[in-house]
Amino acid sequence: METYTAMRQFADSWALLGMVLFFLGAIIFVFRPSAKHLADEAARIPLKED
Repeated sequence: METYTAMRQFADSWALLGMVLFFLGAIIFVFRPSAKHLADEAARIPLKED
């Protein structure tokens, strides 16, 4: 089997699945309930005066 064919077959199957799982994990990480406090704190950074 050629290298290109093997890489293409891997990208069509497992790499795509890995990217989808990573994307879903990132979405869950961002929208989890405990992240609200950190997001609010980060949103106030430009308004803070030193």
